[in-house]
Amino acid sequence: MPRVICILFASALVPVALAGQVGIAFEFSFSNPGARSMGFGGAFVALADDATAAFANPAGLVQLVEPEVSVEMRHWSYTTPLTYSGRLTGQPTGIGLDTKTGIERASFKDDHTGLSFLSFVYPKKKWSIAFYRHLLANFELNSETQGLFAEGPGPLNTFRLFDRRDRSEMEIVTYGLSGGFRILENLSLGVGLTYSDGLLQGRQYHYLWDEDSLEGYFGPTSFLPERFVVGADFVADDSSFGFSAGLLWRLASNWSLGAFYRQGPRYEFEFSAIGGPASNDPDLPPGTVQTLSSPIDFPNVYGAGLAYRSPSGRLALSFEWDQVEYSTIFDSLDATSSGEFIADGNEYHLGAEYVFLGSQPLFALRAGIWHDPNHQVKTEFDDEILEGLLGPTGDELHYAIGFGTAFKRFQLDLAADFSDRQDTLSLSGIYSW
Repeated sequence: MPRVICILFASALVPVALAGQVGIAFEFSFSNPGARSMGFGGAFVALADDATAAFANPAGLVQLVEPEVSVEMRHWSYTTPLTYSGRLTGQPTGIGLDTKTGIERASFKDDHTGLSFLSFVYPKKKWSIAFYRHLLANFELNSETQGLFAEGPGPLNTFRLFDRRDRSEMEIVTYGLSGGFRILENLSLGVGLTYSDGLLQGRQYHYLWDEDSLEGYFGPTSFLPERFVVGADFVADDSSFGFSAGLLWRLASNWSLGAFYRQGPRYEFEFSAIGGPASNDPDLPPGTVQTLSSPIDFPNVYGAGLAYRSPSGRLALSFEWDQVEYSTIFDSLDATSSGEFIADGNEYHLGAEYVFLGSQPLFALRAGIWHDPNHQVKTEFDDEILEGLLGPTGDELHYAIGFGTAFKRFQLDLAADFSDRQDTLSLSGIYSW
């Protein structure tokens, strides 16, 4: 495969939120569903005591003694930082757009509201079965660059990168069938089968500046059709089967241990590299369209947690560790010659709940915090320009608060999760009979 197509292919298929990334990005959540879980900071695998256990830890389903229906609505607000313009290396010339020392960044804001989780649980004495629908991702991004310069070949010893217009959108919905089974009095196991339906599409187009003159070289880009150099279109409208598993072990009357594994979906991508009117690449001359396909694997996730409940039942503390196998994204691609990769990440969740047992109906307050690891695309090469495009980023801390109220047959929960790049609100209800 020609190198230009490899680079386009690898840089276009990056399904995570990339702080500082110029190109196409996606955002999806591995957090447990439900406002109660969100109030715990996502630390729910060792509790798993309501209908959301169908996803979080199917082994916990055996704790339910009556049929339950769970519904959750969420509002997501994303702020994705992007490289926009400026100097990657060297000093600015002071001409046109080349006046900034360092990189200027912009941000794209995206808001979505929708049904995020729906489940039904039917319990028996030693086993329970559940059906659920979970919205894994719902994200859209538009971005462009306007004047990125570096020290190198070109007028006044200045190299200008092609300006870009990028767009990406993604929606992934997972349907699942889960079962929990009590093996011993204090030990249960769970398994699940998932069907994932995904639509991912985007484009990444590169343009020359408007004129072949010194003023044009350092001037703004209008993204004229005749100055289109090279681009990439991709789409994945596919479905995938997977499985999940869970364990819940009562260590003592007040302590429990939980663990889970969830397989990520695999989709087939159709990718087209396009040679524009201004292309001078022999591998992709003007008017050329080269199409290929490649599978891409989304991350598998596994983890474990520990929970404590006070003898009075007023206080619950929960901790959860999750590992997200981000590395499977690039490992599954046919085009990896660009040297890009994503490291696996460890999430740490900690939360607490206090229940006011004397209230009618029961009322609970919750708070949590969790660590979201840096999952930016990295490069194996020592390249200042590429490192500048990827941009500095780091781990994030999420802070969560929530409350709930429980009636005889109905439970209502509200929670919020805040971080620098994402805020989430959740409202969920559980009805049992």
